[in-house]
Amino acid sequence: MASIWIKNALALNAASGQLEKKHVRIENGSIAEWLDGASEPNTAGSEVIDASGKLISPGFIDMHVHLREPGFEYKETIASGTESAAKGGFTTIAPMPNTRPVMDTPETIKFVLDKAKAEGVVRVLPYAAITKNELGRELTDFPAIKEAGAIGFTDDGVGVQNAQMMKNAMALAKSLDMPIIAHCEDDSLVEGAAVSEGNFARKHGLKGIPNESEAIHVGRDILLSEATGVHYHVCHVSTEQSVRLLRLGKSVGVNVTAEVCPHHLLLSDEDIPDSMDANWKMNPPLRTPKDVEACIQGLEDGTIDIIVTDHAPHSEEEKARGMARAPFGIVGFETAFPLLYTKFVRTGRWSLEFLLRRMTSDPARVFRLPYGTMEAGAPADLVLVDLENEREVDPATFLTKGRNTPFTGWKLYGWPVLTMVNGKVVWTEEQGIAR
Repeated sequence: MASIWIKNALALNAASGQLEKKHVRIENGSIAEWLDGASEPNTAGSEVIDASGKLISPGFIDMHVHLREPGFEYKETIASGTESAAKGGFTTIAPMPNTRPVMDTPETIKFVLDKAKAEGVVRVLPYAAITKNELGRELTDFPAIKEAGAIGFTDDGVGVQNAQMMKNAMALAKSLDMPIIAHCEDDSLVEGAAVSEGNFARKHGLKGIPNESEAIHVGRDILLSEATGVHYHVCHVSTEQSVRLLRLGKSVGVNVTAEVCPHHLLLSDEDIPDSMDANWKMNPPLRTPKDVEACIQGLEDGTIDIIVTDHAPHSEEEKARGMARAPFGIVGFETAFPLLYTKFVRTGRWSLEFLLRRMTSDPARVFRLPYGTMEAGAPADLVLVDLENEREVDPATFLTKGRNTPFTGWKLYGWPVLTMVNGKVVWTEEQGIAR
């Protein structure tokens, strides 16, 4: 593999918080060296990429996504999903196992890994189900599934309803040094509801999903994690009560981590349009403004560790069924960084360093991955981002098959323009996907 020089990039100096002009050399898929922007590198025999003053960052890491394959290829495929991830600046993604068949055997894990190697353009690290077919009745073969390449266990899409089943899963995962990742939801409190138990539900006479449906499982599982010692990770936190319980768990030394999605940081149930547009239907649902602020503060103080997208594509026909009948979920890869950069960094609430850390080095830390850094010797997983040009969110331009987003028409800054994985450019704004 020929060496590559990326010239004239703006790299963040974490100590000063300032952007500094830098050149970086990529050799054999890894970061070889950095030069100060005032220097002129010897690029003879190398490919040269002129970053032209764009931000250079470690590739974003998304530890909660849905690629839909196998079984729901009309919604998304591993090929289309990884292409969408690359366009959004993501270089490592972790797909959830609620496919058909469910990713609950070594064979299904190997299928996803082989498919990703053949057709994907970013790194794919699959989770496996905790219970067979995600039915909550019988544990999957954890040792064999770990051997096949799964990075953790989760019944995402449904909560593990039986506490003893969850405790047994945690104990087994602990013995294998593997994490348990939990979709926290008490089914007895949510049946038949499509939105949060808040102002929107009351206004439209709808049954609501209460906050405690999430928080009950968060509290239960923190206690079970304390008892077993397993690394317990909470999916898509959305309520003030969950944040409070996580803060308490961490304060007493429980090995618990958590994630939050952009939509739960930016939108509340009071933003849902009266048209009942199902592109605003997601699980967890949009909560109250108080919950939004609690999640923001939880991310800021470290109670919540990382940002994920919960990228969940559906067909336009499915989302056209209305709020009551449409499936839960929105797409997220291609808007995540621009949304957060525009709404939090440009407004001065967050530093750029904070946002990048929560999307790169912190996910790598939480899941013990050798990515999320730009130090010499690290894999050359990089993204160049245009921080200056404003652009509207237009689902017609998405590379994902899904068009289900509530952010259509939002004017944002911070759009990725080039994504590199292991030293290979996989997407550019000008040329699209490179295979």
